[in-house]
Amino acid sequence: MRTATLGPAERTAALAAMAERELDVLVVGAGVVGAGTALDAATRGLSTGLVEARDWASGTSSRSSKLIHGGLRYLEMLDFALVREALKERGLLLERLAPHLVKPVPFLYPLQHKGWERFYAGSGVALYDAMSVSSGHGRGLPVHRHLSRRRALRVAPALRKDALVGALQYYDAQMDDARFVTELVRTAASYGAQVANRARVTGFLREGERVVGALVQDVEGGTEYEVRAKQVVNATGVWTDDTQGLIGERGQFHVRASKGIHLVVPKDRIHSTTGLILRTEKSVLFVIPWGRHWIIGTTDTDWDLDKAHPAASSADIDYLLQHVNSVLNTPLTRDDVQGVYAGLRPLLAGESDATSKLSREHTVAHPVPGLVVVAGGKYTTYRVMAKDAVDEAVHGLDQRVAACVTEDTPLLGAEGYKALWNARARIAARTGLHVVRVEHLLNRYGSMTEEILELILDDRTLGEPLPAADDYLRAEIVYAASHEGARHLDDVLTRRTRISIETFDRGTRSARLCAELMAPVLGWDEERIDREVEHYEKRVEAERESQRQPDDLTADAARLGAPDIVPS
Repeated sequence: MRTATLGPAERTAALAAMAERELDVLVVGAGVVGAGTALDAATRGLSTGLVEARDWASGTSSRSSKLIHGGLRYLEMLDFALVREALKERGLLLERLAPHLVKPVPFLYPLQHKGWERFYAGSGVALYDAMSVSSGHGRGLPVHRHLSRRRALRVAPALRKDALVGALQYYDAQMDDARFVTELVRTAASYGAQVANRARVTGFLREGERVVGALVQDVEGGTEYEVRAKQVVNATGVWTDDTQGLIGERGQFHVRASKGIHLVVPKDRIHSTTGLILRTEKSVLFVIPWGRHWIIGTTDTDWDLDKAHPAASSADIDYLLQHVNSVLNTPLTRDDVQGVYAGLRPLLAGESDATSKLSREHTVAHPVPGLVVVAGGKYTTYRVMAKDAVDEAVHGLDQRVAACVTEDTPLLGAEGYKALWNARARIAARTGLHVVRVEHLLNRYGSMTEEILELILDDRTLGEPLPAADDYLRAEIVYAASHEGARHLDDVLTRRTRISIETFDRGTRSARLCAELMAPVLGWDEERIDREVEHYEKRVEAERESQRQPDDLTADAARLGAPDIVPS
């Protein structure tokens, strides 16, 4: 297997190759499910193409709570099958598929009632742990424990004494969702999939009732390609209905968008050694450790406005601050918020009007010959969704196809990661980087850290941190453009790194230097660098303005004040 490089030349070659001969499977949409589907198909020996209208994970899959979890609250809904499935996937990711990207994280659940609540919640968490172990992939996480109020306040001093009578502590897992998708795409490419971002499907090719491919427009260069495929998989998440509309088919189900927003605050604003999970009147609220930050989320409200740029309103931010402040000794204010992001969950519409009650199960359908649709689900179970989508596509292929092997196919960077982790002090001594920097790289790139280090050895200045976002090295910006398919400044500041939500300036102070680092790789001149920086600054200002608006309508209008992509 080769390590896939997703630079400008590889993208151009991939588009040409997809149009050159008929594919077995063309996947539309490179969120976690689409990327997982491309990997599943490629590892079964199928010729595979993957196209994405914007950037890898630019929709829902970069705007989640960053959790890989079984869904503890689904036990309360008696959805045991979904929880069992998700816990198995969590274990696989932690132990085998992506140990460099998926990490254990502790959560504290404050108890507010004596007696019955400890028994009720404790029984649920005990069942959660038991289901994890019974899956065969859950032995790597510590089991839950019961805490008195004194012990709970010792691990989470930020909590008000009157906010709890005791607590439970349990473990789940987390990852950087956008980085995870990027590695999925690269892994699929390393197994032979042809992949291209900024490549929009504008229509489907038909022969009678049958879909036989798609018209794909290179958004960057304007060229339109006819990509023929025996089976096309629609994995476009909240855009599922829109994509179906290109063939005049609404499909056999409807996908509804639910908006969830998150706040990012500095680590020192909440004094705790553990994450928190709190009940709200509608759902649950997480306070999640995130490097030198906390992520606080989420909301759950119906959204029928712009899908590309869901906006967080002032009311959304106040809602989260109000609920988290109800248990904190020192309340958070707007001034503590470093970053805000909003995402849309693709939920299968049911009979309930409340989005929090819509199904998190996934569905796969074959609405017309040659076209498979996969929708719904949750991030943690992406691999199962991908398997089901390819299984469905295989029914339409006139050939014998191997069974799914992704349960045993690690993502790029996983193999050799633990050995490199054990050698991190030696790597630091060899490269001159601090061991903390090496750990940071290993937990983002795994064994592919060696490729980053090669860039630094060739140009020592790339081993320096970004002045206004010093969690990241300059080499990571170059690598994003040369190896990870980043085409715009926004791709780097928002998804390849998280500078856009991890700094109070939202990345504007880093924008020009990052654009200058990307320029030699992407062939940008000074004028193009200026345009990229201007575009990013307008995007940040539009987001800030939307977050000052009182409701969804006004927030959406403000966010749309910035253009979507840099004009040519």
